[in-house]
Amino acid sequence: MNLVPERTFSGGTAPRSRKIALTPTATVYLALVVLLVVGSVLVALKGGVLLDQGGILTILTRATALGLIAVGQTLVIVTGSLDLSVAYLVGLCSLVAAETMAGSGAMVVPGVLLAVALAAVVGLVNGLVITVLKANAFIATLGVALVLRGYLEHNYTGPAGSVPRSFQHLGYDRIGPVPVAALLVLLVAAGAWWYLRRTRGGYHMYAVGGDVEVARLSGVRTGRTIVTAHVLCSVAAGLAGVFLAARLGSGAPYVGTDAGYDLESIAAVVLGGTALAGGRGGVVGTVGGVLLLATLDTVFDDLAVDPFFKDVVRGVVLVVAVALYARRRSSRRSA
Repeated sequence: MNLVPERTFSGGTAPRSRKIALTPTATVYLALVVLLVVGSVLVALKGGVLLDQGGILTILTRATALGLIAVGQTLVIVTGSLDLSVAYLVGLCSLVAAETMAGSGAMVVPGVLLAVALAAVVGLVNGLVITVLKANAFIATLGVALVLRGYLEHNYTGPAGSVPRSFQHLGYDRIGPVPVAALLVLLVAAGAWWYLRRTRGGYHMYAVGGDVEVARLSGVRTGRTIVTAHVLCSVAAGLAGVFLAARLGSGAPYVGTDAGYDLESIAAVVLGGTALAGGRGGVVGTVGGVLLLATLDTVFDDLAVDPFFKDVVRGVVLVVAVALYARRRSSRRSA
């Protein structure tokens, strides 16, 4: 005989306990807050301050170029593609902008437009190689990256061109602790968010990333969608090159590769919760991933951490994030 009284429920069965599950976007911003708190304590123990005006300026400045590139990278990854040519493209666009300007304020607009136009052409080539020649995105964009590297190595041995002092305000002016260029990142991110979430083209990118064959059978022009994503990604990288030219005062052929913006941008996108397979994710999470990486680098610099250890920690953070997101997806499928 059961002496424990049974509890009855209106639904006939006991309700399941509710588990609070954070979205990938919420997770990356929570991790950012934790890093800011822990980093502030560690830096304070070394006699410094992380979140003073100088610290905030450093974090946002670090995040500017990477943020522009990562926002563009988000678009191609959402479609199930990726772009490994962005690092060399950043250097090439910085050179094109600086050499076109040649220190003249009257040539600022032509310099910017020419750099952005060149970036769009490179993105178009990437997209066409993938869609027309049916090449794997990894191989296609790596091939374009090698072409760009060959051109840079053959024609440049160091910085070239000159940016007029008036244009350098883009790289150094700020409103309080916020760099003016950071507002450019927010503007580009807002535009990318609107495109992905509010336009037919954005819906098509998610559809292609989710299942390209189903999207094609549903009437989506998959080739055009992939090409558009690569063009927009390259334009964002071109803007990053223009910003870095303003920051440095000239063009620099390896400014993108020295910073590792190709892999760093992919890492930021993945940390933000965008699936490498495509079809899921968004720009809001990517911005959080960029800020997380920029903050991590700033904390390491303040603590004078060995560069090798910095790379190890960033790699561990990326692997843990991917593992957590994959586990969450598998648990949802089995539920």
